[in-house]
Amino acid sequence: MSEGPPRTPALTVDGVLIEQGRILLVRRRREPFAGYYALPGGFVDYGETVETAVVRELREETGLDVAIAYLLGVYSDPARDPRGHTVSIVYRVVRQGGAVRGADDVDDARFFPLDALPPLAFDHARIVADARRAEAERAARP
Repeated sequence: MSEGPPRTPALTVDGVLIEQGRILLVRRRREPFAGYYALPGGFVDYGETVETAVVRELREETGLDVAIAYLLGVYSDPARDPRGHTVSIVYRVVRQGGAVRGADDVDDARFFPLDALPPLAFDHARIVADARRAEAERAARP
């Protein structure tokens, strides 16, 4: 008797784009956290790599073309998303072109000073803190 496919978490990606002490955030149009700012990102499509997904999501939500700089981390707390267990693979990205505009399932995209962030959706405050720490460690290397 077959039990079917295993129940697994949903897979998402997020992109951290920091320029001149400011970070790119998007305001969510939909629940959960409608009206809150978040890192740009979303669900990985079936058959898509996570690297392709983060570049696509940034383009769709912010109008920017980006390249991956490095893997920031993997965030897997089962309680991080009220819709259910999601795992997010988060990349530090750099701008390659485009103009910032909110689109797709967000109604605003803009840069915020790292020391003056609005309340953030999901566990994105933790991710931003990790990104700041990673940037500081990279800057301190000889």
